[in-house]
Amino acid sequence: MEPIIEFKNYSFKYNSQVEPTLRDIDLSVYPGEKILIIGPSGSGKSTLANCINGLVPFSYAGESTGELYIGGKEPKDLGIFGLSKMVGTVLQDTDGQFIGLTVAEDIAFVLENDCMEEEKMHRRVDAIADMVDVKNLLHHAPGALSGGQKQRVSMAGVMIDDVDILLFDEPLANLDPATGKRAIALIDSIQKEQNKTILIIEHRLEDALYKDVDRIVVVGDGRIVADMTPDQLLSCDILMKEGIREPLYVTALKHAGCTISEKDRPAHVETMDFSAYKGQVQEWFASAQTPAKGKNSQVALAVEHLDFSYDAKHPILQDIDFSVNKGEMISIVGKNGAGKTTLSSLICGFLQPDKGRILLDGQDIAPLSIKERGEKIGIVMQNPNQMISKAMIYDEVALGLAVRGVSEDEIKERVYETLKICGLYPFRNWPISALSFGQKKRVTIASILVMNPQIMILDEPTAGQDYRHYTEIMEFLKRVNEEFGTTIIMITHDMHLMLEYTDRAIVIADGQMIADDTPANILTNGQIADRAYLKQTSLYEMAEKCGIPSPSAFVECFINYERTVR
Repeated sequence: MEPIIEFKNYSFKYNSQVEPTLRDIDLSVYPGEKILIIGPSGSGKSTLANCINGLVPFSYAGESTGELYIGGKEPKDLGIFGLSKMVGTVLQDTDGQFIGLTVAEDIAFVLENDCMEEEKMHRRVDAIADMVDVKNLLHHAPGALSGGQKQRVSMAGVMIDDVDILLFDEPLANLDPATGKRAIALIDSIQKEQNKTILIIEHRLEDALYKDVDRIVVVGDGRIVADMTPDQLLSCDILMKEGIREPLYVTALKHAGCTISEKDRPAHVETMDFSAYKGQVQEWFASAQTPAKGKNSQVALAVEHLDFSYDAKHPILQDIDFSVNKGEMISIVGKNGAGKTTLSSLICGFLQPDKGRILLDGQDIAPLSIKERGEKIGIVMQNPNQMISKAMIYDEVALGLAVRGVSEDEIKERVYETLKICGLYPFRNWPISALSFGQKKRVTIASILVMNPQIMILDEPTAGQDYRHYTEIMEFLKRVNEEFGTTIIMITHDMHLMLEYTDRAIVIADGQMIADDTPANILTNGQIADRAYLKQTSLYEMAEKCGIPSPSAFVECFINYERTVR
């Protein structure tokens, strides 16, 4: 069988760069294969994908050497239009992919271009929308959807076209865990039923492996570091060397001193044979238990019986009631569209509740303006580009102080101090356009932190970050929390973040608060996980298979151990 994608000793250098981004790539992908491409940020995996879908060289100019064939033809001979009929791409930044005024129009765009009969087009759009669970959104504007809903709409827009290769760039980045599982299952069914060739670029390795992939290609420093089956990869140390997060159960086995064997099928916790590891895991659990840190009981923020709806007919939040203690670091979790971001908007004053009240240090904050609340409660949005309004880093971080009339000398002192804390001081005179996505994220955090807020709310602080950048951001936030006593509330879909960095989680489902408990208890409770579209942690199933009498206690033990060794 001939490869459908073939790189032969291929290198590529962007015109704006001195060194090649891709070096000596040899890779063959065969029709009907499903390949997972992983690697740290800046490793070249996105450039590899852009070579396949034609963005390189038709949108991003550069020099290439070696050979590249898509469907047996060179990209330059196919042209961007010819490639678009062979390769469909779902981008990580879904906003850049929408064309239609409604979801239905957007999904149907390709079919309209092909002059498909209207009745047939409606049937096709309905079928695809049903597959990706957006049928009830067909008349909505794409821009009004949540991040996860946008992801599914853009998936539908690509899947509706009859292309041979489907390329997914971070398909899980904005999805809650259960919706992410459904997305991976959907991609899997499309591959099996339609014999499509699938390429998935993803940082969330454990979640991406929910369904089998044929091979995992690891990209590091512009080269292919590994091209092997999931079982082979998880039984060696390549992931750790490349700074890629391993599945949690693999990390737990290594903490217990286990050497993982390929023959035990470690690619899935559900099917892995743990019999050879039980003794070591039980011994580690008995010896590694560490106490959790103490808690401050002084309340910083109280949300009391909050109701909210955009119109009287459709309640968004109902009877939300919880408090956050000073110096706590908590997570708010739940499925896409559950009302998590709406809750943060109510706390910040962007919206007004229908019922209930919000107290800061025991005082009702209803009389405070958005500006007054902003001096006490800072919010960092999921997309840093939605917050940044200045061209230079210093000016952006100084903006909040400047509009409040702080003196130039004090602004300079506070901005420099904050930039040092955020690891951005060497870049203080840089333009923001020169920064990576993760660095921009830190600029937005710095612009809030410089205001010395009592509380920081962060919406998906680690979305789309590789393990190194994820760890940098979270360790930085942990330091801010511990050294400055800043209370931190994180809205997140990342179950790893919830487990590793927060001691409490508020769970919202269908506009209601259904749990306020430790992450370990929540992620070992099947009923709560199912209702809130979370995912039971793989540590729970591993603990059960290893004969641990209290899987929840095992998860707590793992979390505390991780914190001590990090």
